[in-house]
Amino acid sequence: MTIKLPTTYRLSSQVARALETGQPVVALESTVITHGLPYPQNLQTSQEMEQIIQSIGVVPATIAILNGTIHIGLNIEQLEWLAQADDLCKISRRDIAPAIVHKKSGGTTVAGTLIAARAAGIRIFATGGIGGVHRNAPFDISPDLPELGRTPLIVVCAGAKAILDLPATLEYLETLGVPVLGYQTNDFPAFYTRCSGLKVTERVEYPEEIMNIAQTHWELGLQSAILVVVPVPEDSALPEDRMELAIAQAVKEADQGKIIGAAITPFLLKRVAELTSGDSLKANLALLKNNALVAALIAKAFPQPGIRWV
Repeated sequence: MTIKLPTTYRLSSQVARALETGQPVVALESTVITHGLPYPQNLQTSQEMEQIIQSIGVVPATIAILNGTIHIGLNIEQLEWLAQADDLCKISRRDIAPAIVHKKSGGTTVAGTLIAARAAGIRIFATGGIGGVHRNAPFDISPDLPELGRTPLIVVCAGAKAILDLPATLEYLETLGVPVLGYQTNDFPAFYTRCSGLKVTERVEYPEEIMNIAQTHWELGLQSAILVVVPVPEDSALPEDRMELAIAQAVKEADQGKIIGAAITPFLLKRVAELTSGDSLKANLALLKNNALVAALIAKAFPQPGIRWV
C-alpha cells in the first residue's frame, strides 16, 4: 500500500516500509512524553512501549510535530529531545496548522494523533486515557471526543482520565456513536482504578473479536472510532476511595488557582501524583505499557494484506 501524504508529513523509514508491505503498525501519541510524565520516566516509558509493540512483531509509530513537520515514527534522538525540551506545544486539531506554519514543535494529543494516524493509513492507536468532559465544567469538552466520533481507528486506552466527569464522558461518546468495548471487562475503567461502576457497550475477550467488530462497523459506513478500554493491571491499580480524595483535592486547587484550558490536565495529573506519593504515576506507567501490549495484539490479529478499509 502506497500512501500519498502532504509534504508536511514525514514517515520514518521503518513505518513507511511497514505500511507499504502490510506489516501491522500501532500509533502512539506524544503528549504523554511532552506534558504527561516527568523526565526520565517519560523517555523510559515511551521506549518501553515501543519495545513491547516490537516484541509482538508490530511496528510502533510515535507521532509528534517537530519544527513544523508531522513525524510518524521517531528515532531515539528525537524521543530524547522531546522528553527534555522546554516550552513544547500541546497539539490538538486546532493547533496543527499554526504549528506547521510557525515551525513549532510539540506533542500530539489523542485528537492530534488520530488525525495524523488516519492520514498515514494507520488504524490502531494506543494511549493512556482519552480526554473527556471536565468536572464542574460540562461545557469544557476535550477535542478528543468529537475526533473519536469522526475518525475510524481502534483506540486502546484505560478509559478516560479519572480527573474527568466519567458519566458525562460516556454519555457524550454514546451521542457520537462510539462503541466502547471492554477488553475482558464489563466495567468502564477509571484510569488509575479498574472499575468506575459504569458499564461498557460490549465486553470482548479476544483481539479477533475487536477486529471483527471494527471491520463490520466501518463496512456498514459508520465512521467513528472503536474505543477499546483496558483496566490498569491489578497489581498497579489504586483503591477508588483513595483516588477520589486525591482527585477532588487537585480539582479544588485548580479551581482556586483559576487553572483552565490546556494547562489543567497536566496540572491535575502532577498534583494527583504528589497527593498519592507517586502511586498514581506508577499506575499510569503500568497502564500505558499494558495498553501498548493489547494494541499490538489487536494489530497482529488484523489480516493486513487485502483488508478492506472504509
